[in-house]
Amino acid sequence: MIIKKVNMRHMKMTLKNPFVTSFGSMEEKEFFLLEVFDEDGNTGWGESAAFQSPWYTEETVQTTLHMIRDFLIPLVINKEISHPDEVSKIFGAVRKNNMAKAAVEGAIWDLYAKRTNQPLSQALGGVSEKIEVGISIGIQPSIEKLLEIVSQNIEKGYKRIKVKIKRGYDIEVIQKLRKSFPNVPLMADANSSYTLEDIELLKQMDDYHLMMIEQPLACDDIVDHAKLQNELKTAICLDESILSVEDARKAIELGSTKIINIKIARVGGLTEAKKIHDLCMEQGIPVWCGGMLEAGIGRAHNIALTSLPNFKLPGDTAGSSHYWEKDIISPEIVVENGYIAVPKGNGIGFEPDMQVIERYLLDTIVFE
Repeated sequence: MIIKKVNMRHMKMTLKNPFVTSFGSMEEKEFFLLEVFDEDGNTGWGESAAFQSPWYTEETVQTTLHMIRDFLIPLVINKEISHPDEVSKIFGAVRKNNMAKAAVEGAIWDLYAKRTNQPLSQALGGVSEKIEVGISIGIQPSIEKLLEIVSQNIEKGYKRIKVKIKRGYDIEVIQKLRKSFPNVPLMADANSSYTLEDIELLKQMDDYHLMMIEQPLACDDIVDHAKLQNELKTAICLDESILSVEDARKAIELGSTKIINIKIARVGGLTEAKKIHDLCMEQGIPVWCGGMLEAGIGRAHNIALTSLPNFKLPGDTAGSSHYWEKDIISPEIVVENGYIAVPKGNGIGFEPDMQVIERYLLDTIVFE
């Protein structure tokens, strides 16, 4: 296939509820939709994930714009590509900027799946017809409000509850959650809020039978996490520390993690995500798919990835209505009894809703 044209749409959507972590609160999501065209007029869609501020990684909406416009699209436009796995090699001369790379690569994966008349999940090697999903709940103004939200989502059938924690909003929160919901699969996401000086505090988490503690220490660390994991019964899950299959290999060898969260955007695209999945399956390390508050296109890519066989734990891919008044795809993504059906249509299996896209559109750049 030859990439003949790219439409890059700058979007802005308002979340139904503010999402609060240890880094701050988010009420709006800016992102880019990448629509790529081949020589026959077929199209594929991708979505960028970076936030407006560099609190999760160093990337932002503006750095994504710069990298995609000035470096990445020039590398693929009018270039013949036999398979999407080639894209990460084409981008090899560009250091990091994984979220920008993932947006472009994701669109090419969707295009490839459509050209070969298969669902994206099948093109990736997926096997599941439905995926288990959990819910990620940000920091709430009170524990009582948190308990209310957790109860509502358990009633909706979500298979796992993830709650954000930080210093001063941790042990009491987990203690009350576990008292109210003794049997619910529960995990805590620390977003790098702690250091090794907090070992004794974190060891208290062992009393509450959590599935895991996600990224308790520094965002780029795998050494101290190994020391912490040696002190904890609770599994440590790494998120921000894993940017590549090589990061995953080293973390596993050091004993820094027992579970890995794979985010397509964080690791630079579906090709690298597959490599991490395959390594973890070989090493007996279960994985799950994390979320970046994606709209429908990005969420569809997550569903396809999660159909791979080693995604043994519920991910963060909640339904469209949890985040948006109106999503940008048709049909919207729906959770039924804690599961999302993997679409059987070609490509991502959802159609972009152009009327809704126009509603949230800020600007369009066309590359030919």
